[in-house]
Amino acid sequence: MQRLTDALDFQARALELRAERQRLIASNIANADTPGYLARDMDFARALREATGGAQAVAPATTQAGHVTLPGGARGEAQLLYTRPAQDNLDRNSVDMDRERAAFADNTVKYEATLRFINSKVRTLLDAMKGPNQA
Repeated sequence: MQRLTDALDFQARALELRAERQRLIASNIANADTPGYLARDMDFARALREATGGAQAVAPATTQAGHVTLPGGARGEAQLLYTRPAQDNLDRNSVDMDRERAAFADNTVKYEATLRFINSKVRTLLDAMKGPNQA
């Protein structure tokens, strides 16, 4: 039973982080025309390791080439990264709409896959609990 709980807990945390990443990307898209706005993102793999307690056993991950880690105050803020703009803008806005659209679509697909995985696990558990006379 503990293994099932652990698997569902892991997927639940992944789902929470995917939702938070989706919020960040949506915020970036909403502020695409805001002068001086710096796009934010998270290192999902690192955030998931920290959320599931695996951060102590794993060496620190390097971020993607387009990300730079800035010192953060709160624990949630420490996981957030600022993205580097692909090219400089006069208004100092770092949102790249092509990158944001691609990240949004990728995160959406992974969010749905996580939901399907959870649904499959629960369905399997329910089928296992049914008696031989129940179909």
